[in-house]
Amino acid sequence: MQDDFSLEPRPGSVRPGGRTARTRQLVLDAALAEVSESGYAGVSIERIAKRAGVAPSTVYRRWRTVENVVLDIADKIATEHIELAPSQDLESDLRALTRGIVTLYRVPVHRTWMDVMVSSAVREERARDTLHQTLMSRIATTSAMVERAILRGEVPPDTDTEEVVRVAAAPLYYRMYITCEEIDEEIADRCARMAALAARNGILTKR
Repeated sequence: MQDDFSLEPRPGSVRPGGRTARTRQLVLDAALAEVSESGYAGVSIERIAKRAGVAPSTVYRRWRTVENVVLDIADKIATEHIELAPSQDLESDLRALTRGIVTLYRVPVHRTWMDVMVSSAVREERARDTLHQTLMSRIATTSAMVERAILRGEVPPDTDTEEVVRVAAAPLYYRMYITCEEIDEEIADRCARMAALAARNGILTKR
């Protein structure tokens, strides 16, 4: 079990300082601009490097693939805008998660990234795989809050930790990308409450 909800580092995602940090920021900004303008299929390491003003070898050496650059974008945005401090109550932890999703929804750079990735994922397998990796990583990481609830005896020991996170987050993404409704803190709190209630009542146990 992880001791916190921080994301595991990906290639290129270690947070260094100085010149290396500036290079990382230039590359991620360039990649986001390329994804936004050209869609996922139109992005390449060479185009990212040219836009960032660095050598392609710099991007290849640190990230290896376009997928890793895009995943690093998602990790960086989430790290900067969401803080999931563990509590002693599952509903409170889930509320921090769902409110964090609302926060990200309001950050223009993240909203742009998500909009492009979701629309691209419908048509492009590479985009679909990258979006899948991003979201599964977040689910796996944040499921630590449910593991804590199991250890406290708050939910059954056979609770499906990742399914609890899915149940809490899914209604928000449904509103964002299926019914095209706005989301807010009140809706976020309701989602957290429903997922916590389902978990406590043994509805979300492993198959």
